Amino acid sequence: MSDLNRPPLDPVRAVLFDFGKVLSNAADPTAWSRMLELTRLDEARLHDAYWAYRHDYDRHALSSLPYWRAVATHAGTSFSDAQIERLLALDVDMWTSMNLPMVAFAQGLQRAGIRTGILSNIGDSIAQGIIARLPWLSGFDHITWSYALGMAKPEPAIYLKTAETLDTPPENILFIDDREDNIQAAATLGFQTILYTDHAAFVQEMQARGYGSLLESAAASAAPQSA
Repeated sequence: MSDLNRPPLDPVRAVLFDFGKVLSNAADPTAWSRMLELTRLDEARLHDAYWAYRHDYDRHALSSLPYWRAVATHAGTSFSDAQIERLLALDVDMWTSMNLPMVAFAQGLQRAGIRTGILSNIGDSIAQGIIARLPWLSGFDHITWSYALGMAKPEPAIYLKTAETLDTPPENILFIDDREDNIQAAATLGFQTILYTDHAAFVQEMQARGYGSLLESAAASAAPQSA
C-alpha cells in the first residue's frame, strides 16, 4: 500500500463542511443578474462593491442593512429600503443553488452515524434565509455561522470554537473548504483538510489520501437495504 493510500494516522470522527462553494454551488448567475437589474449597476461596480465589505459582514462588524448601504455608497449610488429588502432575498437565492453530490455525501455520513458540522463565513440575513429555506440543515450536529461569533475564517479562534462545540479534537476532524487560506489555517491547528475544487477532484483526492472509507460509508448508507 502506498503512503498516499494509507488511512490517516488519526481517525476521522467528524467531517466539517464549508457552506458556500462546497455544500452550495458558486454564486447563482440568475440571482446575480437580478441584482444587476435591480441596482442598475454594471458588472464591475456591483462586484467590487459587493465584496468590498463582505468580510466585515461575515464578522458581523456590519449587519445586513449597514452592509448594503455601504455597498451602495461604495458604488456611488443609494438603495431604497424596498431595494435592500429585495437584495437580501436575492442574496439568499445566490447561495442556495446546492451542490447535490456534496449534500448527498454529508447526509450519507449522517445516516452512517458520523458527526457532521458546517463552518461558514456568512452574514446574518443570509444565514437566517438559508436556515429557513433548507430544513435539512438540522441534520448537522453543529453549524457555526461566522456572524454569530463575531469572527471569521481564517481566524484561528473560529476553528477551535467549532471543534469544541462538535466535541471532537481538531486532529479527528476532516475540514473541507474551497479556499486555500482557510485550509492552511485549519491545518496549522491540527485539522485534517481537503481543498474542494470540484466533485470529481474531491472524490479522487479523498481516495488518494486514505479517506475512501468515508465515501464508502456515505454511499452504503444511501443505498436501499435489501429485504
